[in-house]
Amino acid sequence: MTIDYRIFQSSDIVLPQFPDLDTAQRSDDQDIYVRFMRHLRAVPNSQPVVKVLSAIQFTADFLGYNDAQVAKTLVDMGLRAPRRALPAEFLEYVDQALMRLDWQVGGAPQSVQHLADYWHVLGEDPFIRARREHVLLEEGAAV
Repeated sequence: MTIDYRIFQSSDIVLPQFPDLDTAQRSDDQDIYVRFMRHLRAVPNSQPVVKVLSAIQFTADFLGYNDAQVAKTLVDMGLRAPRRALPAEFLEYVDQALMRLDWQVGGAPQSVQHLADYWHVLGEDPFIRARREHVLLEEGAAV
């Protein structure tokens, strides 16, 4: 059974590329890549966005990682997808990183900047980072 890449060719999703074999960290990256790509063909849904999000969540659960960590690893490998195809934790990280300058601590790495540029090309809302719900404590609330 193979992945039906035609679904992804007509969508706004660019699949990641297999990582290089340069460093010891790459073995974990390879595990993430292999599990992600294997699960893409097993997701019983025809919507590519749902397939990608489900594959990220499955990979994280299977390998014992956080959803955001798996998404970040796949984005570093070249995954490009609309915001709705990525976990909320990762989107929060991206939004916070893009609010900082490149040279500041916690600034966005190059792969995240490329993802933000891709979102701009797709027509995603550029001001979504500023539209966040801020939780405020009410007066008299126990801290």
